Amino acid sequence: MTRSAAQELTQEPATFAPVPSTKSYRLSRGDDLWFIDFEGERFGPYQTEREALLFAIDAAHQFGDKGEKTEVHVIDESGDERTVWTYGVDTFPPNV
Repeated sequence: MTRSAAQELTQEPATFAPVPSTKSYRLSRGDDLWFIDFEGERFGPYQTEREALLFAIDAAHQFGDKGEKTEVHVIDESGDERTVWTYGVDTFPPNV
């Protein structure tokens, strides 16, 4: 083994900063009520989409203030998901 090959074997591997995962709040409707799903838990019921949205955005904003990447999504009746609020992109308090 050449000296340069031996040196390469003993060098420490490059380290990479971890990519922060996104904390996602997902709103869905069931039986004319709204629910928020977050990290395996379900919160609610909420009477209106607006009420659930305000609670989810408030919670997401608190995590965002702590350096977490956060988003709020709405899942429509067909199962399609759309992002409705992202920390650091959209205004807080929200205009809903």
